[in-house]
Amino acid sequence: MNKILLIIQREYTTRVRKKSFWIASLLVPILIAAVYAIPLYLFLNSNDTKTIEVVDESKLFKGKLQSEEDITFKFVETTFEQAKKNLFKSNADIVVNIPKDILDNPNGVKMVGKKSIGLSIQYSIQGKIQNELRNIKLQRANIDLKVLEENKVNVNAKTYTLDEDGGEQSSSSTGAMILAGIFGMILYISAFLYGSQVMNGVIEEKSNRIIEVMISSVRPFQLMMGKIVGVGLVGLTQFLLWGILTFGASTATTAIMSGKIQEKVETLKKSGAGSDEIKKYQDSVKDTNPLSSISQTIENISLAKIIICFFLFYIGGYLLYSSLFAAIGSAVENASEAQQFMFPVTIPIILSFILAQVIIQKPDSPIAFWASIFPLTSPIDMMVRLPFGVPNWEIALSFVLLVFGFLGTTWFAGKVYRVGILMYGKKPSWKEISKWVFYKG
Repeated sequence: MNKILLIIQREYTTRVRKKSFWIASLLVPILIAAVYAIPLYLFLNSNDTKTIEVVDESKLFKGKLQSEEDITFKFVETTFEQAKKNLFKSNADIVVNIPKDILDNPNGVKMVGKKSIGLSIQYSIQGKIQNELRNIKLQRANIDLKVLEENKVNVNAKTYTLDEDGGEQSSSSTGAMILAGIFGMILYISAFLYGSQVMNGVIEEKSNRIIEVMISSVRPFQLMMGKIVGVGLVGLTQFLLWGILTFGASTATTAIMSGKIQEKVETLKKSGAGSDEIKKYQDSVKDTNPLSSISQTIENISLAKIIICFFLFYIGGYLLYSSLFAAIGSAVENASEAQQFMFPVTIPIILSFILAQVIIQKPDSPIAFWASIFPLTSPIDMMVRLPFGVPNWEIALSFVLLVFGFLGTTWFAGKVYRVGILMYGKKPSWKEISKWVFYKG
C-alpha cells in the first residue's frame, strides 16, 4: 500500500507543478465567466441606435412606423434615388423604399445601407412594415382592429415538477438543457484528457526503459493503480479549482452587472417608462443571462446532490476508461501505435456524447434510461439526465453497475498491463493481447 501511495504522490506532484496545469486552472474559469458576462455586457451597453430614412411612395405608412430604443424612423419627402445619393451626407444609416404598389407587391420593399445591414435590423424593419401592412388590409376589409387587438392572447406557460409528496416546484427546461450540456461536455473532455495522460505517461516511461527499474521495486498492478489514481487526483484538484474560481468570478461579475441593470431600471423610471416597459427590459436581461435559468434548475435538484453525483460518476467513469488507456499504453511503444487500439475504447465515449443530444430532448425515453444505466455510457449520460430529475433508485443502480464495470475493466487492464509493459520490439495484435489476459504467474 505504501508503494502505491508513493507512486500516487509522484504522479500528482509532477503534474500539479507544471505551468500548464495552473494556466488551465486559471484560464478556464475566466473563459466560463466571459461566456455569459460578455453578451450581458454588450446588451447593457448597446447604444447603437440606427436612423432609418423612409421613402414612402404609397403614402400609407407615415407616422405609423414607431421608433424604438435601437431604431429611429425618419420619413423624407424625396425620391429613392435622391435619398441614396444623399445617404453618406446625412446622419441616416439606412434608406428604406416602400413602393406605391406595396399592397399588391409586398416583396417590392428595398433597403440600402452605408454598411452591410444586419439580420436583426432587417427583420425588425420588415416586421414593422409587415404588421402595418396587415392592419391596413384588415381596415380595408372593415375588420375592427381594436377588437382584434383586445382578443389577441399570448400564452407563456410556467413549468413545474411534481414531487412524491404532491408538492410543486418550478422548473426551467432551458436551465436544465444548459446544465446537462455543461456536465456532458466536462465528463466527455475529462475522459479523453486524463485517460490519455495515463496512456501517454505509461508510453513515455516504457520507451525510456524507466519502467523496468520501477517494476523491480513494485508489482505491475500497483504501478498501474498508482498512475491512475495519481492522475485522477490531479483531475479532481483541477475541477475543484475550476469550481471555486468560477463561482468567485461569476459572483463578482453578477454583482457588477446587477448594479448596471438597476441603474438602467432607475433611468427608465425617471424617463416615465411604464411598468410593462420596465418588465420587458428585465425579461430581456433575464433571457440574455443563462445563469438565471441554471440557478433555478440547481435549486430544484439540490446542489449537494449534483456535486455528490458529479464526483461519484466522474471517479467511476475515470477509473473505467483510464484503466483501459493504461492497458493500451503498456501494449505499445509509441503514440502512433496506440491509435489502432484507442478506437474501440473511444467509441463508447463518443456514443455517450451523441446519446446525450437525444437525452436532452427526451430525458425520460427508454434510450435515455439505458444510456444512463450501462456502465460504458452512464458516467456522461447520467449526469446529462440529472438536471431533468432522476429517481434516486436509478442513480443508485447506475452507480452500482458502474462500480462493477470499472472493477471488470481494471482486472482486464491489469492482466494486459503486467505483460505489455515488458514487451519491446514487436507490435502486438488483438489476438496476442487476448492471450495476455489468461497468462498465469
